[in-house]
Amino acid sequence: MTDLLNVTANAAEQIEVRLLLEGIYQMYGYDFRQYSESSVTRRILYRMKAEGLSSISQLQEKILREPSLWKKLFNDICIPVTEMFRDPPFFQVLRQQLLPELRKLDRIQIWHAGCSTGEEAYSLAILLKEENLYDRCSIFATDLNDDWLAQAKEGKYPIDRMQNYTRNYILSGGYLPFSNYYTVSEHHAVIEPELRSNITFARHNLATDKSFNEFHLIICRNVMIYFQRSLQQDVLRLFMKSLSAGGFLALGSKEALTLFKENERLEWEPFMLQHRIYRFHNQ
Repeated sequence: MTDLLNVTANAAEQIEVRLLLEGIYQMYGYDFRQYSESSVTRRILYRMKAEGLSSISQLQEKILREPSLWKKLFNDICIPVTEMFRDPPFFQVLRQQLLPELRKLDRIQIWHAGCSTGEEAYSLAILLKEENLYDRCSIFATDLNDDWLAQAKEGKYPIDRMQNYTRNYILSGGYLPFSNYYTVSEHHAVIEPELRSNITFARHNLATDKSFNEFHLIICRNVMIYFQRSLQQDVLRLFMKSLSAGGFLALGSKEALTLFKENERLEWEPFMLQHRIYRFHNQ
């Protein structure tokens, strides 16, 4: 009997979660319906308990009527996990292996999807500048969180993070004083304006929005791990539509093109498989 009650409770919780996500989509236009159910449920339950509520249904009623509470849940679901030159070996491979390929182009278009608060987009800008490629690059850095994008546009980060960021930079192959790339203002490091000149930060939702340009490199690392398989496949197809022939796609360490059907995988070849970098042929 206890097992039956547990199954019933779990089923009810799943239904409540799905109804809440549907309500969010209808009311606010954000589509989390194909995000990882376990991850989203954990964050919904956290917000429910933080608000002193006894059920997800109660949370749904308040969220649909109180935009300020929806904002709290939105920030619970979208947790930024980023830092400058995060995963230094990846940036080292970009410098040594991939940028020599992009150097052959007259103009380079790059899409950094899921840019969070901008640290990795600025890391890419530093890398391109050191390789004398920044002046012929356009970087489009996108995310669905307007607050994060506002911080990214400002290019202002707590100064106490710079020691760690400097270490990452050196490990990635950086050879200049990292302090060349920011100025100190009170307790913050402010990215040099020159590094912001070729970056466009804009809102884009991978779950609902379409392709908006043709790119030579798309970077989307550790974003799709929060998606259900069907959405992961849709996003990969979006990247296919957005890449030029011979363009590159860089994914996170737990993401791979094995999500594709076999005939779709034939259009790709591994470039640096260890770092989940692939080249698109568009045969």
